[in-house]
Amino acid sequence: MKIQESAEMYLETILVLQNQGPVRAVDIAKNLGFSRPSVSVAVHALEAEHYISIKPDGTIQLEEKGRQIAEQIYERHTVLSNLLEFIGVDKETADSDACKIEHSISDKSFQCLKDFFLKISK
Repeated sequence: MKIQESAEMYLETILVLQNQGPVRAVDIAKNLGFSRPSVSVAVHALEAEHYISIKPDGTIQLEEKGRQIAEQIYERHTVLSNLLEFIGVDKETADSDACKIEHSISDKSFQCLKDFFLKISK
């Protein structure tokens, strides 16, 4: 299932932030540098599509389909960033470029890059 790049970005951010503790909209806003009202609109849209749930205390949880997308995007980011660093790109640029590429690369191309990187990085 393909969703908008912005939704992928929100889901990935929630996944990463959950590793640090409970996630609230304000945490997402701080992490992404977005306004709280913008994040609130996006979070409620994700909730309406059952990608996330918002608990009564305001904490945000990934639902199964949201978690699957978040994990896929995070894997893409990690592999692409590591590959770019491996070929000599500085960490900051590699991270920034991986963010751009991860949302638009095809599954087939990503899998080929991942397989290639696994072979050459051993």
